[in-house]
Order: sequence, then C-alpha cells, then structure tokens
Amino acid sequence: MLDLTTTPDFGLGWLEASGPHADVVLSTRVRLARNLQGHAFGPRLRDGEPDQVYSQVRDAVARTASLRGGVSLELDALPVLSRRVLLERHLISREIAGENGAGPPRGAALFMGPEERVGMMVNEEDHLRLQALLSGLRLEEAFRLVDRLDEELGAHLAFAYHHEFGYLTSCPTNVGTGLRASIFVHLPGLVLTKEIGRVLQGIGQVGLTFRGLYGEGSEVVGNFFQISNQTTLGKSEEDLIDHLQKIVRQVIQYEMQARSVLMRDAPAVIEDKIWRAYGLLRYARSLTFEEVMNLLSGVRLGVSMKLLPGLSVYTLNKIMIYAQAAHLQQAAGRSLSEAESDLHRAAYVRRILAVEGEVPTSDADPAAEGA
Repeated sequence: MLDLTTTPDFGLGWLEASGPHADVVLSTRVRLARNLQGHAFGPRLRDGEPDQVYSQVRDAVARTASLRGGVSLELDALPVLSRRVLLERHLISREIAGENGAGPPRGAALFMGPEERVGMMVNEEDHLRLQALLSGLRLEEAFRLVDRLDEELGAHLAFAYHHEFGYLTSCPTNVGTGLRASIFVHLPGLVLTKEIGRVLQGIGQVGLTFRGLYGEGSEVVGNFFQISNQTTLGKSEEDLIDHLQKIVRQVIQYEMQARSVLMRDAPAVIEDKIWRAYGLLRYARSLTFEEVMNLLSGVRLGVSMKLLPGLSVYTLNKIMIYAQAAHLQQAAGRSLSEAESDLHRAAYVRRILAVEGEVPTSDADPAAEGA
C-alpha cells in the first residue's frame, strides 16, 4: 500500500515547470474514456460487476508495459485524508474520491505507471479513465503516452465500440473518441485588461470550453483556467489535439500581449500589485486557500515578467498544491479546523518562501530619484 507520508511527491511530476510555456501553462492532461464489453455502464452497473471490471483490468495491467512496476491503489482501502490528497494533486476525481459523502464507488481504483506520468482510474463514471498529466504545454507527448496505454490495454480487454459512433461511454458527450484534453493555464494579463471575457467567448465558439481549478463544476480562482475540448465525436484524436493546441497557442499569445500592454500603460501599478502579493505571502499569519491562489497569481505574474528575481515557478506550483487543506492536515498529522488551516497555510507559505523564495528587494525610490 502506498504511504503518502513517506512518498510526499507521489504523482507531482507535473509541478516541475519543465515543459514549454511553463510560466503560463501549468500542465497538460489528456484523458481517454473506455468501457468494457459485457458490462453495464456507470450507475447501471449491477451487483458484482464493479468487482468483475476491476479484476479484469488488474489482470490486464499486469501485462501492460506502461503500468508494470507502478502503483495500484484500491480507493475504498485508503483513509479519507489520503483520497483527498490524491484529489488535490489532480490524480483522481471528486466522484471516485467519494467526496459526495457515500465513499468511493465499488471497485474504484487508481493505477499509476512507474514514472507517474500516465495512469488510469477504474470504475469512475466510465469503467476506465486513462490519463497522462505533464508539465507545461505538451499535448502531443501526453496523447502519445495515453494512446500507447490504450493500445496495450486494448490487446487484453474488449472495449465497448460501435462501428458508427466509436467508443461508447456512460455520458453521451464523451461518445466517439472518448478524448478530453485540457490545459491548465494562468491568464492574469487578460483578466487585468478585461479581455478575458472576449477570449473565453471566442474559445466557446470554436468547440472548446473552460473550467476551474478542479475541472468540471469548479470555480475559477487566482486567474487559473482549464481549457479543454467539448467535442469528442466526428473527429479523430489527432484533429482534436491539433485544434486545441492551435487555440491555446493563440490564447498564450493574447496573454503575452496583454502583459505588454500592462507594463506599457501602468508599470508602477503592476509592480506594486506584484510586490504587495509577495509581501502578503511572505509575512501574513493567516491565509485562506482562495487568498493564496489570488496572491500566487500576482507573484507568478511577477516571476514571469522577471520583476521578482530569485523565485522559481516550481516553488509557486508546490505552494499551490501543498497549501490545500488535506495536505496541511497530512503535514500536521491531525485534523485541522478551518481557522487552524489558515494559520498552518500561512506558516507553510512563509517557511517555503524563506527557504526557496527570498527575493532581494530594490531600494529604488522614484520620489528620491526625482528630487
């Protein structure tokens, strides 16, 4: 059984900020939905079928190169806190984590490959949710990883497939390729220039959509958006990936243009906003998670624009994950009230910035310089 207290970085390779456009794009995820022939789908699964699905998948995983030697977790055997940690790391969904109060679905499991870049949820909304999660904008690489896993599993499992419609899924919106690709992106420039509404309206007109921090149904905080495809039917996987990539590159270009406008028209205001955000994170004694996300947005903008020297995007990515409630409770070794979490969160952020993010301050005084 995986012990998350002794493997504190499990599944967090996507935080490393190593991919293209990592200062704007936090991560790329590509997911494929698959179901097994001979079993009902989703909520219509009959007694015993979830266990049968899990058993079939487990046997196939043992013969799958992409997952051999990796980690397998039966979610109903995990403590609630461990499931929440996996959810906060974006490795499992709310549904399979049992956040609806009923616990994880019967037979729910997570498989991760040895390098933790590709994995699979079992008995989520569909029998299988194959997924690859990488740092930066790496759509083609993520698709190659998950496509190879799909082929390897397909050699041992009979997937539900219709010659006219493609892969059959629990939700009609996923029928066809079953592919959902999403880009986790930071767009403060477009928000501050009030161009974000027009951009989001535009991506909606070309078959894409946006979501918040935890995907479907979650709110946007800290100017972080997840942009993903809506269409899964009538196009090939390669076409869907290519289309999303072109649009995201355009969005990144718009974001960079917006940042240039901000620095041209209001450099003092932007610099003050960035330094205020850093100062609050560095010295505050109590912080809600929403406050941290909003302040991280300002600091991340400053790092990207080279206004905050000595601070890395990787450090900011780590704060975003480890400042969440379940991670704070895991570090404390006990349950925390909401007020206690705010205190522990601020202490964690101060500590990591002191070690990894101490920024040399500028003594430049425009008033004095002008005297």
